[in-house]
Amino acid sequence: MQDEVLEPAPAAARPKAQAATEAEAEAKAGDAPDVEVEVVVVEESRFGRPGPPMRRSPLIIGFLAGLGLLLAYTAYQAVQNVYSILLLIFIAMFLAIGLNPAVVRLTKWGLPRGLAVATVGLGAMLVLCGGIVALIPPLVQQSNELITNLPGYIDNLQRNDQLNQLNNDYKLLDQLKNVATAANVTKALGGVWGGVQVAFSAIFNIVTVIILTLYFMAAFDRLKAGGYKLVPASRRDRVRLLGDEILSKVGAYLGGALAIAVIAGLSSFVFLLILGIAYPYALAVLVAITDLIPQIGATLGAVVVSIVGFATSIQAGIACVIFFVIYQQVENYLIYPTVMRRAVKVSDLAAIISVLVGVALMGVVGALIAIPVIAAIQLIFREVVLPRQNTR
Repeated sequence: MQDEVLEPAPAAARPKAQAATEAEAEAKAGDAPDVEVEVVVVEESRFGRPGPPMRRSPLIIGFLAGLGLLLAYTAYQAVQNVYSILLLIFIAMFLAIGLNPAVVRLTKWGLPRGLAVATVGLGAMLVLCGGIVALIPPLVQQSNELITNLPGYIDNLQRNDQLNQLNNDYKLLDQLKNVATAANVTKALGGVWGGVQVAFSAIFNIVTVIILTLYFMAAFDRLKAGGYKLVPASRRDRVRLLGDEILSKVGAYLGGALAIAVIAGLSSFVFLLILGIAYPYALAVLVAITDLIPQIGATLGAVVVSIVGFATSIQAGIACVIFFVIYQQVENYLIYPTVMRRAVKVSDLAAIISVLVGVALMGVVGALIAIPVIAAIQLIFREVVLPRQNTR
């Protein structure tokens, strides 16, 4: 028998529907563009192929865990050793973020960024140097007079009947007078050599912060873009929007806080001059510095100035208390909302808790940056955490 070879039926013998379907398929295949397939050739490393994973024996696991703990402790010790330098870098970054809105505004007016950074930096240094020249000499002189006359102020406190009665019962003021002498106060402050060391350390820190701040402002956009590149590309746009919002809030808060502190210091200085209380420069600077601390700073400055007022006279102390009570109401309900309208909005409870935590972690610097940090945390919580929880 001969094998029969089955040949495809001619197109005329096939059903019309099948022929039409095949014709459409051929037409589509002819119209489809050519697809280039990229072949990736993985070259073997010149160090050979990696071997199989090691067995997870308890000895290896314990060794790796101990090595990890040792590296973590070494990193902790390294951070502790350079903590002061890291703190200066952090302060410089914070100042650069706060001054960047001024640089951006100058660039919008047509100045190149380098010239805008130089202008803002020069202006900030002139303000700092002018404040030092205007305040440091009288501040040092009046502080020395305050230390010298401190026993006399304690004698004036004995004119108060209640304090005098407490002194007669417990001898508190007498003991304080024996301790609060110029020699003891100078010794407590570290003596002359201690004062020189503190002065040189302060100058070094100020110069370091100024230089770092200028560098950070000059490279602000480049550093920000580099930080965003560390984020996966799928989330980069959202992180960029959130980051820009946080940076704008920090800058607005810093500018507003400085403006409010200057207003508080000038108001206190004028009041102290009118009232005739001694050491107006030192007390006004103290009020301005403490007013930078959110929530509790203004109260601390008011308490110190009121104590000096009561040491001058009962009437002066009462006037100080009345002035600061009225001024804090004006600041809380008029000045602060007006200046901070476009800045951060944080509840009082969150502000107090953040300030306490900031003081415990970083001292005065932690208190100054507590509000913008808690505002950034609230923004991330509101825009990232809550939406993710709602979708689960």
